[in-house]
Amino acid sequence: QAAPALARDWREYHRLAAQQLVKANPGRTYLSEVPEPLKGIPILEVELNADGSVRQIKVQRRPRPADAQHTTQLAIEAVRRAAPFPPVAHLPKPWSYTEVFLFDDADRFKPRTLDE
Repeated sequence: QAAPALARDWREYHRLAAQQLVKANPGRTYLSEVPEPLKGIPILEVELNADGSVRQIKVQRRPRPADAQHTTQLAIEAVRRAAPFPPVAHLPKPWSYTEVFLFDDADRFKPRTLDE
């Protein structure tokens, strides 16, 4: 297996990580236009070790609606399935990035990074 591509900067790393999230979660994501309204929008900060393994996942924001609370856990599980991410030792610290998860009514998500 080929070595993972090293990102030149955090912006590129964020995009690679978002693509890896989608690839590691088949059937749990969508890439089409974001529906309105969204069911839930949890925001996670992912702290990484030098080798790209996940050190810690912090919840930055939980969705407000009661019927969307579970999307935070779905997002955390999606990150764990996608790990390890590419190495970050060559990037400036802190070794962390934030992702916004856009959940639709079918509990599928799209990383907001892919819409930027």
